[in-house]
Amino acid sequence: ILLIIPAGYLNSILVWPTGNIYIAGLTEEICKFLALYYLFKNRQQFNEPMDAIVYGVLISMGFATLENFEYVYIYSEANLSLITAILRAFTAIPMHATCAVIMGYYLGMYIFRLENFALFKAIVYPVIFHGVYNLLVQYVPIVWLFWLIFMISFAVRLHKRFIFEQKLKNVEDEKKLI
Repeated sequence: ILLIIPAGYLNSILVWPTGNIYIAGLTEEICKFLALYYLFKNRQQFNEPMDAIVYGVLISMGFATLENFEYVYIYSEANLSLITAILRAFTAIPMHATCAVIMGYYLGMYIFRLENFALFKAIVYPVIFHGVYNLLVQYVPIVWLFWLIFMISFAVRLHKRFIFEQKLKNVEDEKKLI
């Protein structure tokens, strides 16, 4: 939840003065990545690739919750706050969770498997997915729903890949390679 403070500050400098809300994907996803990487990666309980997804979604949902309160109670007009709350519950929350699954998948691949370019993908893919989502919300609302569906299906495929790999393992605990 506290990540909304630095992200909000960065957005107040980079996003709101320009009106380019797609840049919020950059600021918000980088804040989430830094928290995931520096606050959770070295914990003893962070002992398998799936943990990167779990902790990433945890961070993302805390962030999305406070962000939604902001949109509903601060930025939305009183007569639109219920509509805003419903729309964000069914679109913005899944978008944040999806970006977290994608980030967690690739971060897990980096930490436990040293997969080439995985750290790059852990940062860049969520930034791009979030930025395109915001851009489409602002300019092409109908296409935005198809983008959200694509994002969710992409994240589900990554999650299923982790589940498949976990079924092949004999031991639950893995060694971190970084």
